Amino acid sequence: MFSRLCCTILFLVTLSATRADDYPSRVIRIVVGPGPDIVTRVFADVLSRTLGQPVVVEQRPGAGGVIAAQTVSAAPADGYLLLQATASYTINTALQSQSLDIGRDFAPVALVSTIPFVLVVHPALPAETLGELIAYAKANPGKLNYASSGIGTPPHMAGELFKFMAGVDIVHVPYREANSGLASVIGGATQMMFSIVSIAKSQIDGGNARGIGVTSLTPSALVPDLPAIAQSGLPGFEVIGWNGFVAPKATPPRIIAKLNAAILDALATAEVREKLKAAGYDTAATNSPQEFADFIAADTKKWLNLATRININAN
Repeated sequence: MFSRLCCTILFLVTLSATRADDYPSRVIRIVVGPGPDIVTRVFADVLSRTLGQPVVVEQRPGAGGVIAAQTVSAAPADGYLLLQATASYTINTALQSQSLDIGRDFAPVALVSTIPFVLVVHPALPAETLGELIAYAKANPGKLNYASSGIGTPPHMAGELFKFMAGVDIVHVPYREANSGLASVIGGATQMMFSIVSIAKSQIDGGNARGIGVTSLTPSALVPDLPAIAQSGLPGFEVIGWNGFVAPKATPPRIIAKLNAAILDALATAEVREKLKAAGYDTAATNSPQEFADFIAADTKKWLNLATRININAN
């Protein structure tokens, strides 16, 4: 009886290892919640060739990423459904605005890119510099609206941090996703927004929005004509977005390692680096699943400290 039990256990372990070694044998899907899907699409093309299976990108926006995250967390832990993780998830974890915890409920695979945000305003707003914008907001308390891509997203937190550090009263108007928020600024329904470079730059260049500054501590090569907000009157102001991939929590380490290796190979190619740069993203340094887990933990702690300091919640 004991011998039969041991054989059964050995068979199951061998079967599990074989399935991991055979991975992938069918289509891999990557779900995108908050933020543009361009980063995931860049990697999808390369990963399809590397892994020998189609990699399909699925958009599931809304609810600050809750819909996308719940879809992936509830999926079988077999490596065939991944999530594009962003700073929205560490923020929501810090704010405890949803039942999911990005560090606890997912298996980190790899960090792939980072990006600053740009503070943009409607062209008709009588403010061309940060100082002028702050002065106008102080002279017109409660009359300026700032758009975001949803409660608990980096543009929302950036707006709240701006309010706190500048000492101004502006009203938050959350939208379903980033493009809708920026469209509201362009159309004049709202007057300002912290928008990621990848979707704001063309609107600034086209004169549809005015750039005030970037949220990195120093000026960004992605938008070299704009000053850093931290160097324009709000010392220490910093909000950086990021993108990475995570899998359901119980995904076997062999599969995580295979995905990480494929992603790192992609990061090392000129093709991926050039596409990310063209889209307005900085390429992440080489990182292991554990290093990405440490990054997520540190980012969550940063947002928790910020939320406590400025007394913000998810409502």
